[in-house]
Amino acid sequence: MLVLARRVNQSIMIGDDVEIVLVDIKGDQVKIGIKAPKNVSVHRTEVYQEIQEENKIAAKTEILPQDLKKLGDRFKKKS
Repeated sequence: MLVLARRVNQSIMIGDDVEIVLVDIKGDQVKIGIKAPKNVSVHRTEVYQEIQEENKIAAKTEILPQDLKKLGDRFKKKS
């Protein structure tokens, strides 16, 4: 793990497209800003882990042909 010291309004670059900015420090809390392209997902770790768990559950779920037909019918109705 790389550990860097930064002051308020200083930043760190990750690659060419992601910038982490130290916005504020109050007591034991640090606020950071993240500038990244729209195609880069940025999540808090606990949210990311929930997404991963939901994806695992979804991948194990069996999709039946009749379920796909129902889904297709829903899209047809909205058109």
